[in-house]
Amino acid sequence: MSDTFGLSVFVGVIRRDLKLAMLRKSDAIIPLSFFVIVMSLFPLGVGPDQNLLRRIAPGILWVAALLASMLSLNRLFEHDYADGTLEQLVLSPAPLSILVLGKVLAHWLLSGAPLVLFAPILALMFDMPASSLPVLAVSLMLGTLVMSLIGAVGASLALGLRGGGVLVALLVLPLYVPVLVFGAGAVDAVFTGLGAGSHLSLLAAALALAGFFAPWTTSVALRIALE
Repeated sequence: MSDTFGLSVFVGVIRRDLKLAMLRKSDAIIPLSFFVIVMSLFPLGVGPDQNLLRRIAPGILWVAALLASMLSLNRLFEHDYADGTLEQLVLSPAPLSILVLGKVLAHWLLSGAPLVLFAPILALMFDMPASSLPVLAVSLMLGTLVMSLIGAVGASLALGLRGGGVLVALLVLPLYVPVLVFGAGAVDAVFTGLGAGSHLSLLAAALALAGFFAPWTTSVALRIALE
């Protein structure tokens, strides 16, 4: 199978999922709305102490992003499974791992990319220094990509099960913890005057590992779910 065919299938899956998302706008709006609401409520609950807000900002931003990214995971394959499209994707001549990677990237564009764009703006409510905002955006970009890949594995394992959304959360949350630690640590390192390079390198390594193993693992789980 030529590389051109694989690339065209990959792009086609992304375009298809993005078009379908325009018909189900809540899939993209709900995670971002949750993120904005949570970030807006914390300054009201904690109080106006700028030093305290600045100190807890990295952890709050990352926890809110983690929870927001989980909201749409159970719907990653659910609609395709219900209408029979997933079975057609499995039977197509294209490698299933490429199709899965396309669906994961489309999911990230809808749920992860908006968080990366809005996080630096919301961080201003916590009086975060401007020097930390690029690191925040880069760490969130790497981290949300990793979370989408890991989330795809959880979503495929819980596919077709009753209460699948809760099961997905239980499956992926322990795997999200290192991403949370390295992501928040990268931003916190800027506050303390240390370099964020080591934390970002660990996030990039996690992305490389997840990008290699997650599509294959998800493909196997999807084939099992359809048997």
